[in-house]
Amino acid sequence: MNERCPFCAIARGSVTADVVLTTDDIVAFRDLNPVAPVHVLVVPVEHVTSVSALEDTELGGRLLRTAARVARQEGLEGSGYRIVTNHGPDAGQSVHHLHLHVLGGRPMHWPPG
Repeated sequence: MNERCPFCAIARGSVTADVVLTTDDIVAFRDLNPVAPVHVLVVPVEHVTSVSALEDTELGGRLLRTAARVARQEGLEGSGYRIVTNHGPDAGQSVHHLHLHVLGGRPMHWPPG
């Protein structure tokens, strides 16, 4: 874990968050600045800076399965949802800890951005 990373602080429990799901290696919590009625972040407990730094393909699969589980849990299965990850400044990555955004509860337009 990274001592200065806010998502690591949430994962270790030293910062309070509205946690919706936890496993041994993943934490999912509501975004503080939601852009949709449902906006949950799914993060690995291990500090991984971005999707480009992810070497553990099994963890990647668990992150995606957990994001889908969160979407079901939040009632988005029927209407649909979006899973997004950002890498780097041009994509809008503001916290350098890999995280998936689970977005839903409203129509999503394409193309994004």
